[in-house]
Amino acid sequence: MTTPRKPLQDVRIISLEQYGAGPFGSVHLADLGADVIKIEDPRVGGDVGRYVPPYFEGEDSLFFETFNRNKRSISLDIKTPEGREVFEDLVRNADAVYSNLRGDVPEKIGITYDQLKHLNPAIVCCSLTGFGMTGPRQKEPGYDYVLQGLAGWMELTGEPDGPPTKSGLSLVDFSGGYVAALSLMAGLHAARRDGVGMDCDVSLYDTAMAMLTYPATWHLNAGYTPRRISHSAHPSLVPFQAFEALDGWFVVGCAKEKFWVRLAEVIGHPEWAQEGSPYASFTLRQQNQAELTAALEAIFATETVDHWLSLCYPAAIPCGPINDVEAALKDEHLVARNMLVTTEHPRYGTVTQVASPVRVGAGVPDYRRAPQRNEHALEVLTEVAGYDEARIAELAAAGAFGAAPRAQEQVDVAQASGAAEA
Repeated sequence: MTTPRKPLQDVRIISLEQYGAGPFGSVHLADLGADVIKIEDPRVGGDVGRYVPPYFEGEDSLFFETFNRNKRSISLDIKTPEGREVFEDLVRNADAVYSNLRGDVPEKIGITYDQLKHLNPAIVCCSLTGFGMTGPRQKEPGYDYVLQGLAGWMELTGEPDGPPTKSGLSLVDFSGGYVAALSLMAGLHAARRDGVGMDCDVSLYDTAMAMLTYPATWHLNAGYTPRRISHSAHPSLVPFQAFEALDGWFVVGCAKEKFWVRLAEVIGHPEWAQEGSPYASFTLRQQNQAELTAALEAIFATETVDHWLSLCYPAAIPCGPINDVEAALKDEHLVARNMLVTTEHPRYGTVTQVASPVRVGAGVPDYRRAPQRNEHALEVLTEVAGYDEARIAELAAAGAFGAAPRAQEQVDVAQASGAAEA
């Protein structure tokens, strides 16, 4: 019986990626079967993600495992003539070159389409940078935290009387990774159709600004000024926020009028959803938000989270507990959706991770641990570049693959590194 091919099994990506944003984007492609070959700089011990504390030892870290499963690794110093020669031979036999570096770096190191098209006219060069490859901020490194502030996210987040607040997750980095993966696949489709590759100029800045979505549209067209609302309330839908019950917090939301009718019934005030009530419509509830929210808070504080959820779930009212991470990872739905995967690792034994949410077809991906640095050098050099042992030895002697790693020197670097730093 023939084994079904994976969706991206015929795609090869040469990746100069590091830390979080870039590797996060390509790990979804690797899970779908793409051959993602990580080019790791031997002069600095490879991807700095290998040394991210607190869970790291030597060149292994649980951070690195998260973003690099199903990939291959080769140490290569592309700043040497011999290393550059190897890189170019890999490009000749690849579909894409992928990177997350500072905006001015791709051109400096020669990985843009115009610099590589003579090797492979159909090559797609996807560069995920902090601020893009053009514009006044081109040379600035991109850090998720900085970009959350710069793009207005932190002004939108937190309690009204509290300080500006960042998301608990690196959402600019991760969203940028998704955008880069989407851009790369669109570019690859066009290149295979037309036989001509291109640059994909993706930036964390553009991603963060684009995710302002409707508040940006409201502001640009109606002068809307965003404001923080207590308990993470929605800016226009009332009620849709976190409420404190007797023993914890939960979220309940009425995104449609029918949900408000059901909630009013559940809390014992069906008249609040009837004509003549100050809460009968979206507009009225927003106008009387303070009064209604105070009344709801008083009601919800009288019973437990489970009590309210036991009433809201059967009534098909959007709701859910506010879990801690432990509870979230124990949810039975997570297991039912095959969202927990395991790999075997020589240092950590069995490593459990959250799977990619990208689903294509009915096939279940295979999962392989993240690569040790330079683990796949021989197979990449022979299978992809077409070298024999003599040629590999010659290149090694010339310094194409670098010298011994300097892992200990990377600890401080890891703590300070950004997602799209050169």
